[in-house]
Amino acid sequence: MTIDQVAQKLGAVKGADVLKSDPAATGVHLDVVLPPESVREFAEAVRSMDFLIESVSALDAKPDMLMLYHFTAVDVFIRICARVRLWRGDKRCPTIEDIYPGANWHERETHDFFGIVFTGHPDMSPLILPEDAGNLMPLLKKEEALKELGDLLPRFAPPKPAAEEKPEVAQ
Repeated sequence: MTIDQVAQKLGAVKGADVLKSDPAATGVHLDVVLPPESVREFAEAVRSMDFLIESVSALDAKPDMLMLYHFTAVDVFIRICARVRLWRGDKRCPTIEDIYPGANWHERETHDFFGIVFTGHPDMSPLILPEDAGNLMPLLKKEEALKELGDLLPRFAPPKPAAEEKPEVAQ
């Protein structure tokens, strides 16, 4: 299995935007952006290629939050980072714990720290924080401390306005 073959298969997932990345600079070979509704299809595609799940976490930024999934194929050493934008007002993402049982604890930890609800998860009880922690969510930032998503990850920066063409000057 080559990076190109993996990219082609992942590119077939509905709404997936797959880019090759420089692993020396980013630590991953493929950078994928997905809509929330395609997370399960993506996880099934990655699982079918025998990738292992490394981590599930989140990034708190504005205007949106990002779910982050990291996968590795150890036999050919290919790493994938999948990012899913979540609207701050509706922090829900489908669970993948039935596809990757190891995601169970990752999703519960992400729920504890960021308040993201994994729809379809069988047990969203706190993993790390005490039951009576309420809405603590210690990794959420205060509004004034949030950075723009595009400043953190150029891939999410808004497109720059097209430069106006300057008329040629006669000499």
